[in-house]
Amino acid sequence: MILFHLRRRTQRGFTLIELLVVIAIIAILIGLLLPAVQKIREAANRMKCSNNLKQLGLACHNYNDTNGTLPPCYYVGPGVAWNDPNNVGPPWTVLILPYVEQDNLFRQYANNIQNYQVWALGTGGGNDQGWRGMRSQKIPTYICPSDPNAQTPFAQYGGNWARGNYGANGGPGTDDQEAGLQAPNYGWGPAQGVMTINAGLTVATIPDGSSNTVMVNEVRAGPDVNDARGTWCFPMVGASHTSGNAIGDCYTPNDTGCCSDDLGTCSDRPDIAMGCWAGGWGQGQARSRHSGGVNACLGDGSVRFIRNSISQQTWYLYLSAADGTATSIN
Repeated sequence: MILFHLRRRTQRGFTLIELLVVIAIIAILIGLLLPAVQKIREAANRMKCSNNLKQLGLACHNYNDTNGTLPPCYYVGPGVAWNDPNNVGPPWTVLILPYVEQDNLFRQYANNIQNYQVWALGTGGGNDQGWRGMRSQKIPTYICPSDPNAQTPFAQYGGNWARGNYGANGGPGTDDQEAGLQAPNYGWGPAQGVMTINAGLTVATIPDGSSNTVMVNEVRAGPDVNDARGTWCFPMVGASHTSGNAIGDCYTPNDTGCCSDDLGTCSDRPDIAMGCWAGGWGQGQARSRHSGGVNACLGDGSVRFIRNSISQQTWYLYLSAADGTATSIN
């Protein structure tokens, strides 16, 4: 008889020191990979933001083709002050809804929109504020994925206003000075925007050229619920359009000055490039969460990245549609 001797194998486990070494190596690898992952995510977000702007540029062009001009920044009826947030009319973001695949939403409030529109133009209608019923609707095309505050609604003036990250270029002049496409001059030429109160330019006849003038740029959602900035359906400066920027203390994209923007309700946060004076509606700067600058859609529909380092004068000329200098945006 043959006897087989079985020998028990013993398996040695990790020692505590070996386990700690492995954990440390994994932590180092994660630390090395995390910045790369964040850069990839931000690159994807920036591309998505750029695509959103292209869609908005196309929508504005389609509106122009249908109506003969670009949409106004917002409507203001007779006897209504341009800075009265309770009684001004629908902004450009409402008017282009049919061109960003939101025709059903637009149709729900079409009568209210038309009533205010014809009233503002002096052909009937009345101060119909029923269009504000759409304010809680989130429009994916209006949101930049890089802005975490875009998910928190604006709580004032009826509350529950959905956020948005794109504003029409009302020009470097303030709204009251540019109403009806007037052209104030701040020393660098007439400060005419492409979209102003109750009026918009025609794409084909933008004086400085459609490829040399900003049409739509980014805005940031306010850092708290009482900050109006970055609110797509709210008609006021800083919320759904920019103006009064590149003048005074509202210098360049993402400027870090105290009290840079002027809004009736906002928080002064220069530490995060969101400086603001809450004493009245007057100025709103282009801002974004992208590193180094903001995306902007030009009058010809192309999208460019405008760096924070741009000079104030050059930024003024990019925003003005009729300063007499065809400053090229590279």
